[in-house]
Amino acid sequence: MVGINLSVNSEVGELEAVIVHKPGLEIENMTPENAERSLYSDILNRSIAMKEHNQLNQVLSKICKVFDVQDLLCDILKNDAIKKTILHDVTENEFASKEVFQELDRDTPGEISRKLFEGVVMEKSSLTSFLNKDRYSLKPLHNFFFTRDASMTVFDSVLIGKMANKVRERESIIMKAIFDYHPNFSTSTIDLENTETSDKIMIEGGDVIVASENIILIGMGVRTNSEAIDAFAKRICSKSPEKEIHIIIQELPAERESFIHLDMVFTFIDVDKCMIYDPVIYSHSKLQTVHMKLSGGKISKIEYRNNLIEALSMVGMDVEPLYCGGREDLWMKKREQWHSGANFFAVAPGKIIGYDRNIHTIEELEKHGFTALKAKDVISGKSSLKEHEKCVITIHGSELSRGGGGCRCMTMPVRRKT
Repeated sequence: MVGINLSVNSEVGELEAVIVHKPGLEIENMTPENAERSLYSDILNRSIAMKEHNQLNQVLSKICKVFDVQDLLCDILKNDAIKKTILHDVTENEFASKEVFQELDRDTPGEISRKLFEGVVMEKSSLTSFLNKDRYSLKPLHNFFFTRDASMTVFDSVLIGKMANKVRERESIIMKAIFDYHPNFSTSTIDLENTETSDKIMIEGGDVIVASENIILIGMGVRTNSEAIDAFAKRICSKSPEKEIHIIIQELPAERESFIHLDMVFTFIDVDKCMIYDPVIYSHSKLQTVHMKLSGGKISKIEYRNNLIEALSMVGMDVEPLYCGGREDLWMKKREQWHSGANFFAVAPGKIIGYDRNIHTIEELEKHGFTALKAKDVISGKSSLKEHEKCVITIHGSELSRGGGGCRCMTMPVRRKT
């Protein structure tokens, strides 16, 4: 099979292929005691989360080719050398014993793939392990249905996430292996792990937005730092020294978990429109917006801008902001932003997917010409995207939103039409 040439030069280009991961038993392998360590404020109901995610999956399947991470991992584990490399990387990174490696090495590819997501239960065969309060030798990956963070397609390459929390590092190891070894994909990976400042850097996909073929937006906050942005800029300069590229950096608040990524306060919804949470994008005077210009294979200019919208305009991209939660009621803005009201995923220009629970945000979209379509109607064929110039497909999100992310968080595009 000839691999897909990865290409993402826009957030709103017509979607051709995407990677997701349906929430599995790892969601049930969470307790109130370990929820905070797992980056959750509450535990999720898996059966409801799966039904909601299945809606997203079925909508995407009507539009493009959909891959699941666990299936892709199972595929490459069939090669014994690749399997041993992955198991070595995972167990060494998490200080697991050689017995854990050996247990996994004896399993089938399907069982290994399942355990790398759901966790490996610790064998209580010694006093030390018996007294250990942990249930798992390898912990479950509770966050992996947010496939955006561990890897991100930037132009024709894949940037591997350098996760801010150790509990998520296995996600990056798995995604790098998939893009390095799976025959479905033809691309090169950019791994900031092997840089001079790799022990300091952190970068996650929710903070990286490809605005156009020469404009990248990056959020800088609790999950992505300046060292990572510098390292990424250096890689981009060396990869495309002849290309002029603009990186616009938006500082994010540190005080609330709903602001962990840029795409929680800003997403593109059309070629000339974006959804914003304006208290951060416009009103938070202490937050900095910086424009970094790359040309001639180096950083040629760094300047402050007043806000993200102005910065985009100054590099030739004028966008009209729509307001998460509507324009008037700050209470509703805060409430709907908390439940990913600014986190939309575009499947084509002016055609987006979001949670139906954010009714004031949906009303804001309708005022600007977007037709609200229920996911079940799109899935059944009752509603067609082709019949609408602009539309928002609404999926159920009562449980998924409690995980701390929206439709963009749960999707990792690998190819869009230019």
